[in-house]
Amino acid sequence: MQNNLWQLYGNIDIYLFDQLLKGRFDNCNKVLDAGCGSGRNLVYFLRNGFDVYGIDPNPQLVEVVTELAANLAPGIPSSNFKVATAEDLPFEDAWFDLVISSAVLHFAANEYHFDSMLRCMWRVLKPGGFLFARLASDIGIETLVQSVGNGRYLLPDGSERFLVNEEMLLDYTTDLNGKLYEPIKTTNVQNLRCMTTWCLQKM
Repeated sequence: MQNNLWQLYGNIDIYLFDQLLKGRFDNCNKVLDAGCGSGRNLVYFLRNGFDVYGIDPNPQLVEVVTELAANLAPGIPSSNFKVATAEDLPFEDAWFDLVISSAVLHFAANEYHFDSMLRCMWRVLKPGGFLFARLASDIGIETLVQSVGNGRYLLPDGSERFLVNEEMLLDYTTDLNGKLYEPIKTTNVQNLRCMTTWCLQKM
């Protein structure tokens, strides 16, 4: 059973898997993973006829995900996978039904960089489309993180990341004219770090 699940879904983010189980993205066609890495969140989409795209700033990882796509979905052109950054996406406006941003936004260098990445991903999303984002936050560990400036914080696990909070996410939801299609959910990993799932639909 475990091997079958691995073949079907790969090492998918559990909260993205939750959305698949709910059928949230059944009517999506074009899918972008903005910061795809080696493609761990794309296995299901590649196996099930979606028109899959991916970008990553790391050329080696783009090679890996291109090979993965060639094996799982030979009909998808290799040109769908590009070396690029989330703040400079090489795609037209309103091109995708779903944009995945898993563990990307918390690498923002500052508030401007975060805003640029988010708005660029929003730009390429169609009206009615979905943004699935997982990112680090201070929700639940507000007193345990230490600001180092520019929206970045030192976490108890020793890492340094750009952190959001619930107010910031709700303000962006309103500013982008989006709506939450799931409540904001945060996983607290033993007070070492917190990861928040932010699910928006473009109105």
